Amino acid sequence: MPTTLPTPSPEAAQHSARLGDFIRRDIAEKGGWIPFARYMELALYAPGLGYYTAGAHKFGAAGDFVTAPELSPLFGRTLTRQAAEIMAASAPHILELGAGSGKLAADMLGELERLGSLPDSYAILEVSADLRARQQALLRTRLPHLLERIRWLDALPEKFSGAVVANEVLDALPVHLVRWRNSALTERGVAIGANGFIWQERAISDAALLHAAQQARPEPVEAVAVPDDYTSEICLAAHGLVNSLSSCMEQGALLFIDYGFGVREFYHPQRSSGTLMCHYRHHAHDDPFFLPGLQDITAHVNFTDIAECGIDAGLELLGYTSQAFFLLNCGITELIKDTSPENLRDYLPLSAQLQKLTSPAEMGELFKVMVLGRGITGPLCGFARGDLMRTL
Repeated sequence: MPTTLPTPSPEAAQHSARLGDFIRRDIAEKGGWIPFARYMELALYAPGLGYYTAGAHKFGAAGDFVTAPELSPLFGRTLTRQAAEIMAASAPHILELGAGSGKLAADMLGELERLGSLPDSYAILEVSADLRARQQALLRTRLPHLLERIRWLDALPEKFSGAVVANEVLDALPVHLVRWRNSALTERGVAIGANGFIWQERAISDAALLHAAQQARPEPVEAVAVPDDYTSEICLAAHGLVNSLSSCMEQGALLFIDYGFGVREFYHPQRSSGTLMCHYRHHAHDDPFFLPGLQDITAHVNFTDIAECGIDAGLELLGYTSQAFFLLNCGITELIKDTSPENLRDYLPLSAQLQKLTSPAEMGELFKVMVLGRGITGPLCGFARGDLMRTL
């Protein structure tokens, strides 16, 4: 357990203990062991107890991490250009997955209104009742005159045409942990030890996971040898999400923004412990058993896997680039020009936000943008320069 992280309040600690008990009962019911994907699912999404389904503050300076929409309105306003182009080529509808605080929806709708390109509907698929209530409160305050266009969904629609927006959604999907060791494959799961949750490995019994693990075996990169002992993540939940989105997509595009890599970099020999990361009060660490329910658990996205899954499902890969190139291609610097440099009070914060969104040392290169579509003819504005498809 990390020793340098902030101590939770007694109420928060009690909440985490309740979730811990819930997970332990699940492990006992399943014979004393569960895949890590199941642990991550419960830690994040257990009804009323999981990190995303309970009431803890997650986003912004008072939460555990800061997303691009929380960082700056420039992000949503710039993303609007790409969404508007997709809608113009398909239908005037937007579907946002996992809308967080609702700030991205508010920024996009405000900019679309300014551009005279409001969608007929803006749907939000949100699994957390707490976050849904926060989104509704924010949008009611900021855009009360547009509420009739906004609706919340409990499940994907049967049919959809338009733009689907998923910002930092894929990284929060439960992942299986696979270990390659001396040509043998095992799955790392969770059991109960004398002092809490412990790691325990078993042979892979899930046929889909075994097939994915056999296909994803790490390969040497240039002169760097692959360690004999290598652990990484496979996200079968992402396959299910992409397949479900493809099934309902009649015409339009899926826009994924997240941190991750193409397959060769994802399974780089030097990344032999995987990419699993936890976020608690703006501290990053690698212990998913620390205070379950009070911290986020994430893994980087294998964008090659997402692209292949989309193509297999009948979608077309329309673009893949870094967040920096995407935002610059969509005109983020033009939005900065709307504010005079002489107005230092407004200009300097926007300039600093632009730096964080686009700098290679900040979010600019680690975060990628991928578009998968159906019935859309390119090119799309966000991918005019900086094509990274060769890295997939």
